[in-house]
Amino acid sequence: MTIDLNADVGEGYGAWPAPADSDLFPLISSASIACGFHAGDPGRMRETAALAARHAVVVGAHPGYPDLLGFGRRELGASPREVADYVAYQVGAMLACASAAGTRVRYVKPHGALYNRAARDSEIARAIAEGIRAADPGLALLGLAGSALIAAARDAGLRAVSEAFLDRGYQRDGSLVPRGSPTALLADPQAAAARAVRLVREGTIDAVDGTVLRVEAESLCVHGDGARAVAVLQAVRARFAADAIAVAPFIR
Repeated sequence: MTIDLNADVGEGYGAWPAPADSDLFPLISSASIACGFHAGDPGRMRETAALAARHAVVVGAHPGYPDLLGFGRRELGASPREVADYVAYQVGAMLACASAAGTRVRYVKPHGALYNRAARDSEIARAIAEGIRAADPGLALLGLAGSALIAAARDAGLRAVSEAFLDRGYQRDGSLVPRGSPTALLADPQAAAARAVRLVREGTIDAVDGTVLRVEAESLCVHGDGARAVAVLQAVRARFAADAIAVAPFIR
């Protein structure tokens, strides 16, 4: 059995380094790199893409709202036209930075508030797909399993790749628990590892109210900015090794 492990990386800015990117790369197979709007800058984008290439990790673009102060986690209420332009702009920049690093972008995963809005708002999901197609129609779109984002990707003729989260709480409708809630984050590495094995083997996950959700995912995400991201991924890799589950990119 094989599964992709992805993390959001390159999320420093200027003089502020990304928390643990150098420790994350040996543990993941796909890297969603911040594109400068919610975090990241041109030099860090190029450097992070080069780091991915050294570790044979697939590069993805991670566009968000233009919200450095809020780390892209504030809902800005941008129009669909604005969202499509934001995405095309950031993906285009990431394509150039990856090329400068001797690698290439293979997929796009929206960030933060933009991701959560697109999961439920079909119009915004379509705008994201439009922005991706404008930059490179050969890119895949990585999004929350069962969400409007996955449907929009398929409707736009993009490869749709579903993901599940190892370090986030789920609501009974399959959406993520809003940050700020006591049940939003799952910080226990062993609990995350057990969740990962269950997702691969059974395709199920428990919502915070105990509802068992059916989740078909090609990729499992750990937030790279999380305080225990490295410990979570180490625990996951150890459990995968014990359970004969291989880690490989969802796209080659």
